[in-house]
Amino acid sequence: MKFIKKSYYYFFYKIYRSIEYTSELSGGKFLTLFKASVVMIALETWMLFSWVNYYAIYTKTLKELSISMPVIYIPLLIIVGFNYFTLDYKGRWKKYNSEFVNYTKKKNRIGGWIVFGIILLIITNLIFSFYLVYQIDWNQYR
Repeated sequence: MKFIKKSYYYFFYKIYRSIEYTSELSGGKFLTLFKASVVMIALETWMLFSWVNYYAIYTKTLKELSISMPVIYIPLLIIVGFNYFTLDYKGRWKKYNSEFVNYTKKKNRIGGWIVFGIILLIITNLIFSFYLVYQIDWNQYR
């Protein structure tokens, strides 16, 4: 369990550092924590969308959801709440970030590639799940 927790914080650390670096280059080094949190929330939401798509494919049921439905907001509130209490609350992320800064350059480079690969996998998985959903003729299942 400790490995998963530390991995989650390292994932956030690499996103935070990359946003900090790119913001520095473009002259917009502000709200870095907010930007990194939004990226984490987006990635987690995309994973949730992928799971919903795979569930729809598996059960052969396609539910049309509207923005006004509360069922859409509940998972989003859970994701935002989870991120707030694991990262932002009392600055918990700072403790881990100070630890990860002391990692060797090689270890951080390998970790960066792993994080990049996971992000790429999440995005590819989301695109693929939507592709599969649109390949099904849903009219035969209604």
